[in-house]
Amino acid sequence: MRIRSVGEHALLFDCADPEQVEAVRAELWRRRETGEVTATEIVPGVRTVLLDGVPDPALTAALLVDWNPAETGAGPSAADTAEVLVPTVYDGPDLAAVAEHWGTDVPEVVRRLTDLRFRVAFCGFAPGFAYLSGLPQEWSVPRLASPRTRVPVGSVALAGRYAGIYPTESPGGWQLVGRTDMQLFDVDADPPARLTPGTRVRLVQR
Repeated sequence: MRIRSVGEHALLFDCADPEQVEAVRAELWRRRETGEVTATEIVPGVRTVLLDGVPDPALTAALLVDWNPAETGAGPSAADTAEVLVPTVYDGPDLAAVAEHWGTDVPEVVRRLTDLRFRVAFCGFAPGFAYLSGLPQEWSVPRLASPRTRVPVGSVALAGRYAGIYPTESPGGWQLVGRTDMQLFDVDADPPARLTPGTRVRLVQR
């Protein structure tokens, strides 16, 4: 893992893989809660974690330079133990295509997705859009060859090794497997996004 300064008050952690990203994010979150690290934002990505709003980046980097988050043995924070149950109707237009790609039938796709325990790896693309990790590598699915110009709000979708739920109507190229009525983004809520990094998620059948 490499730590780099970004601007005047931020550090960027370059990680080896998504699993290390999650370990770094969780441990930074825990250390911020205990006061060991001061930062306004902890923002994970596919292979990076941004620690923003750091009063003294050089000092913080020096404290963490030999740190191995995988060996800390720390317990999870309250954010990491939260679980959100998303009531999902599995009737998406790409459900049959996903079943064919997985070499199975639609009921088995639904069973697999409802059994999986997802976790929000990071957020992006649109406000409130959470990338949910948890799909095994062998269940990875391709994006659509031609993205849709309109994906309805609440659409539950798959792409690569991620699941996601569209918080607003937008274009999109993910495979649509279902839908939910749960509101995922509210600018007046605190926090505005219902699903935040570290949150555990289950796509329960409605």
